[in-house]
Amino acid sequence: MVITVPATSANLGPGFDTLGLALNLRNEIEIKRSEYPSIEIYGENAEYLRTLKRNFFIDIFNDIYKNLTGKNENFSFKFNNKIPLSRGLGSSSAVIVAAITAAYEMAQVPYKKDKIINLALNYEPHPDNITPATLGGFCVSKLKKNKVFFLKKFIPSNLRAVIVIPNKPVSTQKSRNALKAYYSLKDCVTNISSSSMITAAFFSEKFDILRYVVEDKIHQENRMKNMPELFKVREIALREGALMSTLSGSGSSFFNLAYKDDAYNIYSALKDNFKDFTVKILYFDNVGVKVYN
Repeated sequence: MVITVPATSANLGPGFDTLGLALNLRNEIEIKRSEYPSIEIYGENAEYLRTLKRNFFIDIFNDIYKNLTGKNENFSFKFNNKIPLSRGLGSSSAVIVAAITAAYEMAQVPYKKDKIINLALNYEPHPDNITPATLGGFCVSKLKKNKVFFLKKFIPSNLRAVIVIPNKPVSTQKSRNALKAYYSLKDCVTNISSSSMITAAFFSEKFDILRYVVEDKIHQENRMKNMPELFKVREIALREGALMSTLSGSGSSFFNLAYKDDAYNIYSALKDNFKDFTVKILYFDNVGVKVYN
């Protein structure tokens, strides 16, 4: 069995812990029953991951599989990772969603994707990444009484993501420490109105309005101070025609939304100005986690 899961970009600026979308940058895991357990790891951060005593994916997979079947069995795992770690592209959520889905598939227990999303809360308490990793597309998620309520919108094919991936990671916990303890009513209203407009723009496919309404007062500015180059990334991207330019998750990556005809100009300008960073033009993913038997 092969399972693939997309990278995600969450928050999208003002949609803190609520908005997210899926990118066509996928981790791939091949799983087989085996006489003896084995692990192979390739791709992004492979050398680091090979040094870890515990594998997060395998721990979750074994936990769910035993709960479903009551059995401890041996499997061989081959990981081909495309999503970089600690860059705000949903690497942890991708692991969680893929592991839970794989366990259900190998146990041959029927499931729906909303089941995967809600089980994932046991390992990741915020639904903004796990929802698009599972479903694909643009997702709005609301957590209430430990249940995720969500809406999904397919992202049209005339849009691209231009992603800037800095050469330094930023931990989610460190980024959360940059948040204020209290916010003014004015700042809260700014974020509510901005995130509402982003949601409306995606669902109505009126993306031009995003240039004027994306404003965050909750987290971006303080988090970007940890890597001041990101202010220049945003300035250049918007100047070159990006529809919106926001910190991806808690960083350090930056997400830029663009029409496909503008994507290359944005890519070129960012590539020229940030030679030590990785810049990618990506399609959006509308499927989420996928399984091939």
